[in-house]
Amino acid sequence: MTTEVSEEATPQVNTFWTPRRVARMAIFIALAAVGALIKFPSPTGTVALDSAPGYFSAISFGWLEGGIVSAFGHILTAASTGFPLGLVIHLIIAAEQFLWAAIFWFVKEKVNIWVAIIVAAFCNGVLGALIVLPMGGVGLYISLLPGLLVGSAVNIILAALAYLSISKSGLLK
Repeated sequence: MTTEVSEEATPQVNTFWTPRRVARMAIFIALAAVGALIKFPSPTGTVALDSAPGYFSAISFGWLEGGIVSAFGHILTAASTGFPLGLVIHLIIAAEQFLWAAIFWFVKEKVNIWVAIIVAAFCNGVLGALIVLPMGGVGLYISLLPGLLVGSAVNIILAALAYLSISKSGLLK
């Protein structure tokens, strides 16, 4: 007597949270933690090399994976400086980081990596700083712009260069 299980009776398994993907995200979050300790001068002290692993993950493995890594990267940076803008604001910034990584992936997929670098740097460096307007006004916003723009550009360019180098090797398949 054989018992066959029909495919209809077998529940669909979520294929996003595979052990391989979770391990890869953990490695990139660990890299973001190291980057969180390498700071750029800024009034808040939360501009760091924390988002390069997230941007790399986004263009290499998809927007969701990259967004998760980017969000955790910002939380680690904020934690290393004592959450200077408060926990709620830093959670909002982490959500912004998730969004910027997703936008980076989307523009790279739909246009090209060079346009994606510019768009993501603008989003992170100019739009992302808008979160401080209600509490710090235009003065804090303007004082954040130089460090945040440079930090954003460096993170994104490092991620793009790493992606271009590694993707030619065939290791990302």
